[in-house]
Amino acid sequence: MSMDTPYLTLVNRAHPLARRPAPEELVPALPGFPGVLLLRPAARALRALLADIGAGEAIVPVSGWRSREEQEALWEGSLRDHGLAFTETYVARPGCSEHETGLAIDLGENVPGLDFIRPSFPDHGICGRFRARAADFGFLLRYPRGKEAVTGIGWEPWHFRYVGTPWAREIAGRGLTLEEYLHEA
Repeated sequence: MSMDTPYLTLVNRAHPLARRPAPEELVPALPGFPGVLLLRPAARALRALLADIGAGEAIVPVSGWRSREEQEALWEGSLRDHGLAFTETYVARPGCSEHETGLAIDLGENVPGLDFIRPSFPDHGICGRFRARAADFGFLLRYPRGKEAVTGIGWEPWHFRYVGTPWAREIAGRGLTLEEYLHEA
């Protein structure tokens, strides 16, 4: 399988963002959420996945594409409100965030008092069904529990990354992170 695809681009502290999407490449992740943007193929796949599992309004997009300025504001606000240790665990440095690619989406269970930094996305119910089908639609749980030393980010059960269907199935099926998969390639 050819790995020549922008969907497998690794973005983290060691691999800063090389290319930002053009505004015309970004579309609303879901109808009714005009401020949560993704690249077209990722948005199409997300909509198909949510329709497939009958999510209705039970899962909502919390954060998609972010500009460099938005990522800087999020980083600075988290530093101010939560300190360095928390911020380095849950917030990527500006220029090193997958959200700046247009391929990452934070999702939340549609509950009152939704936390926009660490939204609820449990392993059961509709969120569990999303997880079970995610790879079939090209999405990976990007920061799984127990892989913090590999990814450099704390466990984020709400953060999914679009990599495309064949790769998501392969990576998830082998229980790897994107870092581990690309290191083997």
